[in-house]
Amino acid sequence: MTHDHDLVLRPTPAQTEAALNPPPGRTGGDLVVETLAGLGATTVFGLPGQHALGMFDALRRSDLRYIGLRMENNAGFAADAYGRITGEAAPLLLSTGPGALTSLAALQEAAAASAPVLAISSQIPTAGLGGGRHGYLHELPDQAASFRGVVKSVHTVRTQSQIPSAIEAAWTSALTAPHGPVWVEIPQDVLLAETAIPVVTGGDAFPEELPPRPELTAVAADLLSKAARPAIIAGGGVVRADASGKLRQLAERLRAPVVTTPGGKGAFPWTHPLSLQSWIEDRHTTDFLEDADVLLVVGSGLGELSSNYHTFKPRGRVVQIEADLGKLESNHPALGIHADARLALQALLETVSERQDPGAEERVREVLAKVAERIAAQELTLEQDVLASVRKALPAGSPSFWDMTILAYWAWSAFDAKGPNHMHSAQGAGGLGYAFPAALGAAVADPTRPVLAVSGDGGALYSIAELATARQYDLNVTWLIVDDGGYGILREYMNDAFGEATATELTRPDYVALAESFGVPGVRTTPESLEQDLAKALAAPGPSVVLLPAVLRMFAPTHLG
Repeated sequence: MTHDHDLVLRPTPAQTEAALNPPPGRTGGDLVVETLAGLGATTVFGLPGQHALGMFDALRRSDLRYIGLRMENNAGFAADAYGRITGEAAPLLLSTGPGALTSLAALQEAAAASAPVLAISSQIPTAGLGGGRHGYLHELPDQAASFRGVVKSVHTVRTQSQIPSAIEAAWTSALTAPHGPVWVEIPQDVLLAETAIPVVTGGDAFPEELPPRPELTAVAADLLSKAARPAIIAGGGVVRADASGKLRQLAERLRAPVVTTPGGKGAFPWTHPLSLQSWIEDRHTTDFLEDADVLLVVGSGLGELSSNYHTFKPRGRVVQIEADLGKLESNHPALGIHADARLALQALLETVSERQDPGAEERVREVLAKVAERIAAQELTLEQDVLASVRKALPAGSPSFWDMTILAYWAWSAFDAKGPNHMHSAQGAGGLGYAFPAALGAAVADPTRPVLAVSGDGGALYSIAELATARQYDLNVTWLIVDDGGYGILREYMNDAFGEATATELTRPDYVALAESFGVPGVRTTPESLEQDLAKALAAPGPSVVLLPAVLRMFAPTHLG
């Protein structure tokens, strides 16, 4: 009997000829780029460095498109967004030591948000590996140790023959649910040495599926079918698994209201009669979810931002579907189903019974009315108007990328993403500087749509150098910078906690003049003209900057009392 795994693909005559007579002048770096191309990569991000020059030299002999950013962390953010938009593993080429370490914050965000990033770094020469103190430039006793707590998997190469297999294994790891960043490191001498290894002509890296256990989905389906007050929390796992359509079918069959987490923005239609939108930080929403007798949590670990800062205490049964085993039942006891969201939702659709609940939509309207009333009582018209202007100016199909800034905190709760995989922020790891370089990566992934980046003036200073990248590659990114003279959200936190803010005020440049010095058009706007100015900038090809001087306030939290 023949099994699928017994089948061996025989090389074609052309492949045999190419293998027996590889072209001269190839190095270990060529094996890297050939493997990436064989796996289906078309674009790589990164920065060159002395130890990594073998990889970068090989790029000129390849058809891969290279997008070079001005700082490794920003290159990581761009690769993160490229992976989120395309669903492909985004190669990130880095150099040893400082170059590699500078990417750590971006890789932490990719890990927290399940973005598939394939980081490939150089290493010191092979003779220096093993922890001895040889005094090589950029030397670390164990470079990989710095990444093991951040990425999904680490792959260290020591010979050229290991390169294709290591990169294939890393590719598979990055794209197996939950998606995430992976790390490959290759010594400088391995990259630079000429190679007699045949040209890499293909790849066989298929992500492993993560189906649910059928006995668990049977119990979950029975609980949901018999529930009196079911509800659903949809997280980023729904978006990453491209499962929003199945989520909608299940919610409609169960008549179950749905709220999305900040990472799950767009996983459920904003204006659907069963949509609680994403007001998950509001106590009215928290109360509603606590009252559910069966709560289905899909693709969320119910972490700090998805549980109203851990004040959420469910009283009913919880069914949790989660691809990340570490998140399963980590915060609340549940019927834990370790599975990809798409496969698990499909299994539930095949087994749940249709519920009748004519009052579900009215209960949703009541919650949203209470939320609106609470916000209206706080005199936050400016903030709501600014967010509404951004929504009106941004085309419905365009993605947006948000830094850790007050307007983004508003957007987590109050912004209609207009669809799955359209709104992205750094809320996974919470680092500053994400929005603009990530938006550049998204524009590389899909140049047919304008992309919006939103930053405060504090976050903007982290990635201002990437205006040069935006201009160099003529990327369709409009950067909205809300300038409030400092770290606005930290200013609010400190004033509330201590009565006075410290270390939050910033001297900053004239952002319009600075953008224009890079050859990027800039405009200073007001809240009243924001919609018009932003729409105009988004409609114009190439990069642009829109500066909004404004001090915005947050709505009052509901988790403190």
